[in-house]
Amino acid sequence: MTVVDLNQGLVDLVAVALVAALAPLVVAILPGPRIPQVVIFLVGGVLIGPHGLGVAETSNIQLLANIGLGFLFLLAGYELDPALLRQQPGKLAAGGWLISAVLAVLAAAGLTAAGYIKDYVPVGLALTTTALGTLLPILRDNDMLAGRFGQHVYAAGAAGELFPILIIAVFLTQRGHFVALASVALVGALAIALSAVPWLTRSSTVHRIIREGQDATGQTTLRWAVVLLFLLLAIASRFGLDVVLGALLAGIVLRAWTRRFNMDTEGLEHKFDAVGYGIFIPIFFISSGMSLDVKAISQDPLRLLIFFGLLLIVRGLPSLLVYRSALAARQRVEMTFITATTLPLLIALVEIGQRDGVMLPATAAALVGAGVLSVLVFPLVAVGLHRSAPLTLADVGIPAAESATGASAKPESDPVSEHSQEGQSPIA
Repeated sequence: MTVVDLNQGLVDLVAVALVAALAPLVVAILPGPRIPQVVIFLVGGVLIGPHGLGVAETSNIQLLANIGLGFLFLLAGYELDPALLRQQPGKLAAGGWLISAVLAVLAAAGLTAAGYIKDYVPVGLALTTTALGTLLPILRDNDMLAGRFGQHVYAAGAAGELFPILIIAVFLTQRGHFVALASVALVGALAIALSAVPWLTRSSTVHRIIREGQDATGQTTLRWAVVLLFLLLAIASRFGLDVVLGALLAGIVLRAWTRRFNMDTEGLEHKFDAVGYGIFIPIFFISSGMSLDVKAISQDPLRLLIFFGLLLIVRGLPSLLVYRSALAARQRVEMTFITATTLPLLIALVEIGQRDGVMLPATAAALVGAGVLSVLVFPLVAVGLHRSAPLTLADVGIPAAESATGASAKPESDPVSEHSQEGQSPIA
């Protein structure tokens, strides 16, 4: 990199860091319900980017943005317990995603027949995604991840990320599908092998060094977790796969490590929040905003509104059907808006479509714009519904007659509080 490029890169980093630092202040100052910081990141990216004031270029921060994307999906993978996918929440989530996939095929076929889109595979797949990594801080801040509802949220978010990622890795690649499938299998096998590392290092000395260094200047757990992330990102990229797959697998492996090493998970999670949400993840979202072509959206706003509506119909509405016997009516409506929220994978799919040279610029901009709008609108609706009224006994699956019997037998027991205590951990 030349001196001129280095100087411009530093200027770009200053602009990006300023947007990231101002975002929480802007959120706190704005009247009304608090909007997610990610929206401020995206709007700030538009302002400083080439389609705005032209202060910064995405090319100079692309590596840091990719690391931010990696951290986003590492944290999503870390929150995902694979065992949950084998339980009832996972089965319902898989069923809901399959319904969304069928609806997406029909929607993409209709848009293609109407001449509205050309690259129907990325567009259709984008309609089936859920932004679990983006939703986690929003839902956590509003206490929406506890108990049975939290388990269904994690499972639905995992299905909305894991299944599209696997399809991207196998079908949206420039290599043959068999080679891509074999690459996914090899990377998955490597992840399984890495998850067994704690069994291979049973030395008490190794465990002692890790425990003693996790909160000291050595920061052993954080550093090895970063090594794991970068390793799987590099391997996924080497095999021609999307880095999102490597990041998600890194998070799952990291979760296995923390359990088998008996690490201080609370301390490690605080560190990842600081490094990920504090530094790298904002860079990814700001960079995404910098690449957003607002002019193309303004020339055809109807395209954005169509995609925005399809996100809710294709990905959200199946929740009303799938969870009819598992969740209360209001919770099913909340799930509708939660599952319809998408952005990071949508951005990745837009990049794939543009790389193939088939996706129209207006379609790419409208898809990203619809994702931004979903992050702005859908979580706020879900949070508003959650706050609108406290859950009743029926909402948590306790019939009124049963509660009355329980109250007479055990007057000191509160069914609702017992449920909330059971649900302190969102993952079984």
